[in-house]
Amino acid sequence: MGTYGLDAFPVEVETDLSSGLPGFEVVGLPGTAVKESRDRVRAAMKNCGFVFPVKRITMNLAPADKRKEGPIYDLPLLLSLLKSSEQLSCPTDDAVFLGELSLSGEVRRIRGVLAMAVKAKEAGFKRLFVPAANAAEGAVVAGLAVYPVETVPQLVAHLTGRSSIPRAEHTAQATPLDPLLDFADVKGQVVAKRALEIAASGSHSVIMIGSPGAGKSMLAKRLPSILPDMTFEEALEATMVHSVAGALPDGSSLLGARPFRAPHHTISAAGLSGGGASPKPGEISLAHNGVLFLDELPEFPRIALEVLRQPMEDGRVTISRVGGNATFPCKFMVVAAMNPCPCGYFGHPSRPCTCAPGAVDRYLSRISGPLLDRLDLHIELAPVELTQLSSKAKSEPSAEIRKRVNAARNRQTERAGQTGCTCNADIPSSRLQEVCDPTPEATALLNMAFEKFGLSLRGYDRVLRVARTIADLDASARVLEDHVAEAVQYRVLDRKFWGRNW
Repeated sequence: MGTYGLDAFPVEVETDLSSGLPGFEVVGLPGTAVKESRDRVRAAMKNCGFVFPVKRITMNLAPADKRKEGPIYDLPLLLSLLKSSEQLSCPTDDAVFLGELSLSGEVRRIRGVLAMAVKAKEAGFKRLFVPAANAAEGAVVAGLAVYPVETVPQLVAHLTGRSSIPRAEHTAQATPLDPLLDFADVKGQVVAKRALEIAASGSHSVIMIGSPGAGKSMLAKRLPSILPDMTFEEALEATMVHSVAGALPDGSSLLGARPFRAPHHTISAAGLSGGGASPKPGEISLAHNGVLFLDELPEFPRIALEVLRQPMEDGRVTISRVGGNATFPCKFMVVAAMNPCPCGYFGHPSRPCTCAPGAVDRYLSRISGPLLDRLDLHIELAPVELTQLSSKAKSEPSAEIRKRVNAARNRQTERAGQTGCTCNADIPSSRLQEVCDPTPEATALLNMAFEKFGLSLRGYDRVLRVARTIADLDASARVLEDHVAEAVQYRVLDRKFWGRNW
């Protein structure tokens, strides 16, 4: 099997041994790592007790018009050579072999096993032999017998019937989770915590604006503790992306929690969207079904931020290369944090802003209007008062907030048959009025906000989606006036001269 993006395709290894000057050639558009397989295969055969044929060896990777990348072909190349030299005789037509070889014949971990296992099942293969470190990942696919291989002699003994490799079973071995930070530790910032609860419930994107030390990063880092549980389908999609990127830990089968990605602001546009000669997923795809946290938003390169616009709308990103197009899923929440000005204290109640005239406007203009328009919730964070910091009272813990988030997400899942999506942020505009069902009073208030704040049509729809999520948190079948009123309060950046009114 081979991969291009998230797509996998079967690869058949053909071997010809002929007389003449000894040589070893691999054809069929092999990449550099595949060409180097010749040396790994030669050493592994000799060190495992097999005879390397002293002949002219030609190995073809079919189909020959698709480029083959990576060390995953080491194991099938060795087995094909063993069969061609009559050192191995066994049926393998129903089997797929994947693995990188060490010089001693050990089978090492590779990436992209889950995507290739899914394709192998679709193509009608019955058996899949993978490195032991990838066995749990491959066993996720039901109806496919997955065998963990540690060494070449072990595999040969299994194929010839001298011994047996136990099948890998899917045990839901999730990736180990780091301890999650709790909202109970957050002093004050009630409005911001409420907004993050709404965002987590409906998968809405958020931007937080406040002076240094107001708690923007602290709140964002605690967001994973209230994110809703992933469905099996969501976990499978996210795990497949991480598998292709080589970001899945050894022995893991599925991601145990929604991804939380926090790239540094020096990241390039390709680092966000993905790329490479053989396209690999970027940060926005690694955040699929999870969160992409962009701290110090104005410090990101403008071209990198503009890359986010289309994926935020479409839920997928396509990387075009000469060899073809690779499409990666990227349904993610953007959580952004920024200061109101370069010094950070514009509008601060007690500290003066030291920025030069015009510096604030130039700072804010680093973020384009179209990008801001795609952020559902805009939150202003005021400095926490001393009385709140010194209080010994505990805030509401994340566990209680998460219960409400899961209940709201379950209501959205129940409507999935009607909307075709499991979160309110993805409700199509054509079904928005029908799904939200706002009361006449709610519609009148939304129309008034549209006129007063100069909302775009996209902004209008996003306010209505947020109001639908607030209604779900209240277990309300219809969107009421109070729900719209709260949703409108989270569109501060749509107000004219928003920075000057702080």
